[in-house]
Amino acid sequence: MRAKLLRMTRPLFYRSVLIALAFALSACASDEQTRVTDAATSPLSDLNLVRTKIPPVLLEARKQPYAIPAEATCEDLVAKVHELDVVLGPDFDAAPSGHETGLVEQGTNEAKNMAIGALRSTSENIIPFRGWVRRLSGAERHSQEVAAAIVAGTVRRAFIKGLMVAKPSCGTALTSR
Repeated sequence: MRAKLLRMTRPLFYRSVLIALAFALSACASDEQTRVTDAATSPLSDLNLVRTKIPPVLLEARKQPYAIPAEATCEDLVAKVHELDVVLGPDFDAAPSGHETGLVEQGTNEAKNMAIGALRSTSENIIPFRGWVRRLSGAERHSQEVAAAIVAGTVRRAFIKGLMVAKPSCGTALTSR
């Protein structure tokens, strides 16, 4: 019985390792390397051995998302929005980047996304009863804390932008970024 189990799981393990190595070697940009690394280390995250660090600006936002900043000048508010933009990425009202992708680049990006998704799926399936393992190890709770911090940061950014709109002197500060 044990030998049969080893025969069944060994090819999956070898495939996972080979895929992880292939993608790790082929990833060129740092964003793609990060995505590949995250996908390959997914089992370590499930065991709560690798944790996503929550940035301090999001931890602060989680404590008091609707606190009015002590320094409420337009420049200070713009700086606070920029801090959140760095961590959260651009907001919905951000100007387009101006870099339009062609069909070849879109196809390449889609192929990369599919390959990274396949790697993540393969690596996540290494651990049996993954959901229970995540709950018992505390990884699920930490994942929920990260998600809550992201939501709080998004709310904080919207609140600060609302403060900027409410100040007549900050009317152009949002659009001039």
